[in-house]
Amino acid sequence: MYETPPLPLLKRVPPGMWTALAWCVAVAYPSVVSGASRYTRGPHAGDAMPTHRDLSLALLASVIAFASCAVLRRLPLTALALLLVASLAATNAWTYGAELSPVPLLAVYVALCLVTATASRRRARAAAAMVFTVLFGHLTLLPELGGHLFLTGRSIGPSDAGLLVAVIAWLAGRSMRQSRDHAEMLGAHAATQAVTAERLRIARELHDMVAHSIGIIALQSGAARRVIDTQPARAREALGEIETASRETLSGLRRMLGALRQGESDTGAEEVPLHRMPGLADLDRLAAATTAAGVRVDVHWQGERRALPPDVDLSAFRIVQEAVTNVVRHAGSGSCQVSIDCREDELAIEIVDGGRGRGSGTDTGTGYGLAGLRERVALLHGEFSAGPRPEGGFQVAARLPVPTGVR
Repeated sequence: MYETPPLPLLKRVPPGMWTALAWCVAVAYPSVVSGASRYTRGPHAGDAMPTHRDLSLALLASVIAFASCAVLRRLPLTALALLLVASLAATNAWTYGAELSPVPLLAVYVALCLVTATASRRRARAAAAMVFTVLFGHLTLLPELGGHLFLTGRSIGPSDAGLLVAVIAWLAGRSMRQSRDHAEMLGAHAATQAVTAERLRIARELHDMVAHSIGIIALQSGAARRVIDTQPARAREALGEIETASRETLSGLRRMLGALRQGESDTGAEEVPLHRMPGLADLDRLAAATTAAGVRVDVHWQGERRALPPDVDLSAFRIVQEAVTNVVRHAGSGSCQVSIDCREDELAIEIVDGGRGRGSGTDTGTGYGLAGLRERVALLHGEFSAGPRPEGGFQVAARLPVPTGVR
């Protein structure tokens, strides 16, 4: 069972907390700036700064703002409307004049950004329309209130800056939302790819594990049926081979089902590691079983035999197994040669037969053997080829890279 990692600290802070923090900064800013100005520039330097006018109105605005922060997640539009009211009240509590400075609207900007980023698209559009309507309306009334518009040729005032900051907050929220949607899309795509890759892996394992055993069973059962009256001993030997192949296949299926069920249980069944799967060490057993079925398999080793990574070892065995199975089923040949070359940084595999060539080594109908081998080799960044030989017969070859540190 996997443990979900905790969220980063900043993401664990609820949206209402960020908005409340912004409100505290907006409320404290005039007093801090005014006091600092008087302290550094003299007793009359702060006369142009915002000064306190109505403490009760400021307290009432703070109560409304904190209440809106508490319901921001559940009622975003209502919370944003209350924050606008609280910001306008806080502006009247300080002598900012007719201009609507960006500082009292700081909590509104934070809330607009969060609502745009997290709420539904319909609510996000409604929130943006609400804020922009209020700010545009204020700009329209500025001449009557004694203020000025930047369109008149004068410099940009606080109200104009407030509208620009609101646009920036909305754009930031849209960017956050688009980033989140893109991340979710990538996550869903990765999950789909993971499921597809796992299904292909299971399909390859089932095909490679079952196809060879079924081919051996078919040949041995046919031989036993033909000689059961004339050569009872040979028939009993063939039946013994059938029993052995059947038990090995059943054991492999049980291991695979156990590995699949392990991911469905909280307690989990014992995981089946790759080193319990077959590898090149089982080639002699594979060759003996195939030879007993009527197709002689000659295995030739070159280079220094050494331990291989589990995935390379398993894939190498499956390549030989599938190629030999195709020789038994399609080639019409009585023998095949398997060459394993253990090189310094790669493993080279070659299986050749002297059969019909066309159709030999390939899957008829809707078979997926060679396609599965190509997928296996591609996953290991190797090279794979299969096709008829000019001199007759069929050849399957693969080169699998081996990490240099493996010995």
